[in-house]
Amino acid sequence: MKTIDALGVYYRDLNSLIDNSIKTEGDITLKNVFGQRYIGRGLPKEASLKIYGTPGNDMAVYMDGAEIEVFGNSQDAVGNTMNCGKIVIHGNCGDTLGYAMRGGEIYIEGNVGYRAGIHMKKYKEMNPVIVIGGKAGDFLGEYMAGGAVILLGLNLAKDEDIIGRFCGTGMHGGVIYLNGTPDKYRFGRETAKSVNITTEDVLFLRKHIDFYKKSFNKRLNNLKVESFSKYVAINKNPYSSMYCIH
Repeated sequence: MKTIDALGVYYRDLNSLIDNSIKTEGDITLKNVFGQRYIGRGLPKEASLKIYGTPGNDMAVYMDGAEIEVFGNSQDAVGNTMNCGKIVIHGNCGDTLGYAMRGGEIYIEGNVGYRAGIHMKKYKEMNPVIVIGGKAGDFLGEYMAGGAVILLGLNLAKDEDIIGRFCGTGMHGGVIYLNGTPDKYRFGRETAKSVNITTEDVLFLRKHIDFYKKSFNKRLNNLKVESFSKYVAINKNPYSSMYCIH
């Protein structure tokens, strides 16, 4: 395994070092990362990165099968348009997590900012999944067209809500699973609806929650799959009355 010290290294130079190292080393450790952008962009499945520090915006943009583990927080647009692969972040994440991602899995130990899962989509056999351990900001699942977001709501204070406002706004595909049943006013108007949890949903949730527990070494004995609520799009074209001529 190759180790790269990123302290003071310009983001373009750091990404060049990663590209060159991937040709001979499949596993790379980055230390002292401090806001460098585009780390892991387009990485193939043969590669894996362990990152110590705080990677900058667009980490794993267009990632194509690699595995990335971050020991720290991450900034905005993690997994932007990623095709496949796996990301595990031991911390919190910024806004637009999983922007337009069309495959792969992302696991966040803590909280995320605004617009997580925005434009997330399913592509052919690829079905992306985001698992968030804490809470999410406004516009979770905005314009979501496929895939799944699972929000565990762990370690929240009594006055904290699991989601912000306008959850599922413009949603026209995919599914959002929330631990509990938030107030209806927190959802986008006429774009997401609550439906019953099925046996298939229970198996799906258990699979990804088990990986979350293993990744972050958590027991979560009090977390019950039966307490989750499920939200899907009301229809596939929620704004047709606004933009289409009938």
